[in-house]
Amino acid sequence: MAFATSPEGAPLPTSVKIVVAGGFGVGKTTLVSAVSEIPPVNTEAWMTQASKTVDAVYTDDDKTTTTVAMDFGRITLSQDLLLYLFGTPGQARFWQMWDDLCRGASGAVVLVDTRRLDASFAAVNYFENDTDVPFIVGVNLFDGVQTHALDEVREALRLSKNVPLIACDARDRQSVVQTLVTALTHSLEVASANAAGEQGTLARR
Repeated sequence: MAFATSPEGAPLPTSVKIVVAGGFGVGKTTLVSAVSEIPPVNTEAWMTQASKTVDAVYTDDDKTTTTVAMDFGRITLSQDLLLYLFGTPGQARFWQMWDDLCRGASGAVVLVDTRRLDASFAAVNYFENDTDVPFIVGVNLFDGVQTHALDEVREALRLSKNVPLIACDARDRQSVVQTLVTALTHSLEVASANAAGEQGTLARR
């Protein structure tokens, strides 16, 4: 990876945009907040009884706020690598914002909640069919417990074998860092494979 240099010759940080996506209430705001080295910017709004008639709410949840635009945070992975995190809103009525949030992104993490996998199908479908952003899927360990084997989750989501699937705890900084590293590594692998394919196509012409 090439880096720009400052007048003093030191490498300037490379910035990378990572999108954190998923259905309603899967832990996106929690994940961004767990690792951001700056006060995370979020657009949380109080949920009202009126909004609950529009946004499906998991009945066993004590969630009282919801993201209505995006979450934003930053983490320095190394001296020359900054990750900027953009969390998407999970409600269907805000999905039109996903295209804008994914523009210029190098990779994405799709969080899922195994208690209600049906809330994750739309997010997985979006990254499989509606954008070229490479993505991984993270199974959020609510209460720190993995209730289903990852192979079972992959089958239930009909997730391609080419998409990394890992368990993560959105509350735990180290777990989130490892998840972001996995997403970044996958993005680099996809970029390298695409570049090799383009070179092969040119060589055959």
